[in-house]
Amino acid sequence: MTPAELSRTVLHAVCRAVEDGVLRAPVPESVRIERPRPGGHGDYATNVALRLAGPAGQPAGHVAALLKERIGPTGDIERIEITGPGFLNFTLAGSAQQRLLATVRQQGDRYGMPGGVDKPHSADMHDGSSRADMPDGSGEAAAHAVALAHADELRARVWAETLLRLGARPARDGETVTVVPAPRVLPDAPGADAPRAGLLDAPGADAPHSDLPDTPGGDAPTLPASLGRDAVRWALLSAAAHDRPRTEGLLVQHERNPLYRVRYAHARARALSRSAAALGFGAAPDVYVDAPALTTAVADYPAVVADAARLRAPDRLARHLDVTADALLAFQHTVLPVGDEKPSAAHRSRLALAEAAGTVLAGGLSLLGVSAPEHL
Repeated sequence: MTPAELSRTVLHAVCRAVEDGVLRAPVPESVRIERPRPGGHGDYATNVALRLAGPAGQPAGHVAALLKERIGPTGDIERIEITGPGFLNFTLAGSAQQRLLATVRQQGDRYGMPGGVDKPHSADMHDGSSRADMPDGSGEAAAHAVALAHADELRARVWAETLLRLGARPARDGETVTVVPAPRVLPDAPGADAPRAGLLDAPGADAPHSDLPDTPGGDAPTLPASLGRDAVRWALLSAAAHDRPRTEGLLVQHERNPLYRVRYAHARARALSRSAAALGFGAAPDVYVDAPALTTAVADYPAVVADAARLRAPDRLARHLDVTADALLAFQHTVLPVGDEKPSAAHRSRLALAEAAGTVLAGGLSLLGVSAPEHL
């Protein structure tokens, strides 16, 4: 059971308590699931009972008991405890990490995708309706997905199209997201001897995303295919709506460049799988792997995607991919056997975690419309 699945389970319990008339409070849009705080127990916890106690006019501990009763025992939840003033703490059956990795392996590219779509670029929405392929730009479907203040046509269009892919709900009356105009700045690029047009000044940069330039204008050095387009999209989507996009250094192939770091981490995950296959072993979540930062990044990914859509903030997804990449790059050196060491259950489990991180990076980049190369 992932945090997103646990969140839905608790939310259903809240709905049942309200329907039964034992809880008189508005049903929240979502339930936040987090790691237990100091003094807590189990794998996950939620403070939803404390949030509902005031509107319900009941003690938080009593609200927590009502929810605990309606969640009940399940095959995925081993134990539910009430701690502190009314926190619900969940201990999942078996190893939470092993179950998480098994879920990612089972769902593959569907893991964390809005509505469980088959492909990140599919336009099957979270309400289950099926549509034709998503338009490349500011078509009517994108216009219905969000309400944006068109301070900058290119940035607003890229945000609208990305939020449609994320499954964002239609904006309510009067709601807008103010998108700061994109600056025309000169990016750093290896081998650039003379000033030339910035990323957003390149010919066609104001076109729909499929027509964004593959390389900057002018006498640019030879760069990987589509790098310029990916850099434009990353610049426009990785900054918060109220911040100006930063394009400095996005063409530099170095780990200090967040776009390169995320793409490089994905390529490393794929390289680890190829190297393991050459050594005669594959991934399997057999034992626990002591990598809390990477495990948390993989586990939190579905909730981050949902929050990015709900808050209409694709920059949250970009930041999460950066965090995931950092954790994977710090972890990658432990995956493969060293010297005469033979592959063990620990290596298979570490590989499963690395591959799960690669799945998150590939899916997240695809949701942002950025390519995820197998080799880099």
